[in-house]
Amino acid sequence: MRNYGDDCAIAAQASQGAIALIRTSGNDSLELLAKVFSRPQSLLKAAGNSVVYGWIQDKNGSPIDEALVSVYRAPRSYTGEDGADISCHGGCTAVNTILETLRKAGFCDALPGEFTFRAFMNGKIDLTRSESVMEMVSATTKNALEHAIKRLSGILEREIKAIRDTLLEAVSAAELFLDYPEDEIDEGPPPYREAAEKALKKLKLLAASYNRERLYQEGAIIVIAGRPNAGKSSLFNALLKEDRSIVTEMPGTTRDWIEASVSIKGIPLRLMDTAGLRDVEIGHNEAEIQGIKRSKSLIQEADIILYTVDSCAGLCEDDKKFLAEYTDSSLMLIWNKIDRTESLSTPQSEESNHFVPCVSVSAVTGKGLNELCTSITDLLLQKISASDDLTIFETNDQAGLGTQRQKELTEKAVTYLEEAILLDEKDESLDLIAPLLRESLNALGEITGEVSTADILEIMFSRFCLGK
Repeated sequence: MRNYGDDCAIAAQASQGAIALIRTSGNDSLELLAKVFSRPQSLLKAAGNSVVYGWIQDKNGSPIDEALVSVYRAPRSYTGEDGADISCHGGCTAVNTILETLRKAGFCDALPGEFTFRAFMNGKIDLTRSESVMEMVSATTKNALEHAIKRLSGILEREIKAIRDTLLEAVSAAELFLDYPEDEIDEGPPPYREAAEKALKKLKLLAASYNRERLYQEGAIIVIAGRPNAGKSSLFNALLKEDRSIVTEMPGTTRDWIEASVSIKGIPLRLMDTAGLRDVEIGHNEAEIQGIKRSKSLIQEADIILYTVDSCAGLCEDDKKFLAEYTDSSLMLIWNKIDRTESLSTPQSEESNHFVPCVSVSAVTGKGLNELCTSITDLLLQKISASDDLTIFETNDQAGLGTQRQKELTEKAVTYLEEAILLDEKDESLDLIAPLLRESLNALGEITGEVSTADILEIMFSRFCLGK
């Protein structure tokens, strides 16, 4: 159970770096810190958002470390409480010694997410902005960071509250109708219906944004497959812009899969180079056989398969067979080695029995790689739009859902609204409709934290890192 005492924790990872940061917060945090600070009066009299120089020292007054203390006064602080950030020298020994000194002075160890939890409880931020803090910490691409910053700035909170205000109109109108007999109600559609439909439309768009946001956060799996010597490893290296995979003219060089992380157009991708696909006899080469089995297993997990073909050799029967088997939207044909052939023509769609997006590239010269990167991101975004049956237009001011929790609660609100509107279309009693509208409203309140329980908050903030 979280407390409201005076806590401390490492806010910047202790390492061999030059500087470390220790955060403290609580109503008496400055008084406790003054006990182990060489200039206690200067610290106690310091204004908020100011810095005090001094030494952290033990109970005997012996110096432990030289430090700069950034002082914060309630309510103008991250947590909404009095607090201080101690900038000290880096290194595990120095940091741990200071933390032990703070404990002896009366501080307790902060739990994961303790300071952001206090910020939420003190009304500094809502739950959507709280969750965006950890999104920023875990962001692996610039796009993921930018999207998290939008949520931290309150764009999602404002969108949820706007929808909630619209839905509140529907709830108020429905409950008002319940207070009057039917003969006093004007004919025509009930006034809550329009507001409910307006809120439902916005909620569906918001729910559909989650898959796009998750793509920028978690990325996708891209598997490079094809026959031996199609240039898969060269393409892998070219996309990484470094030599990670061995490249030779000998077929079957790659016996196992190789994985690396890469960012393409702001989307984090797990790129995998696999063993060449070909028919080999049992006992021919066990290492290659196992490599081919693993390649086929990875293909099943891929978000996109870059099936690579040597344009000099053209499509062989094995290639056509593979392309015929994988007819979903995850497949892309890579017409490789165009630097070695005069013909830049790509295979016709009828050769593979269905339409497959095809990109001509040279992994050696880099020709066509920009087009390939664009095609990969376009295909990923198309798959998202197709799965949602909605087209999401990304704009600078667009709000998007950043967590599974937000998505589930948004979908819950949608379900209640759809059921309420369906009952209204069937002329069912308002006694059945009004509670559904209220449940939808409560689901939105859970997203921002206006409606919450101690258990839910404990689970959510326990996933944060220490010092946040």
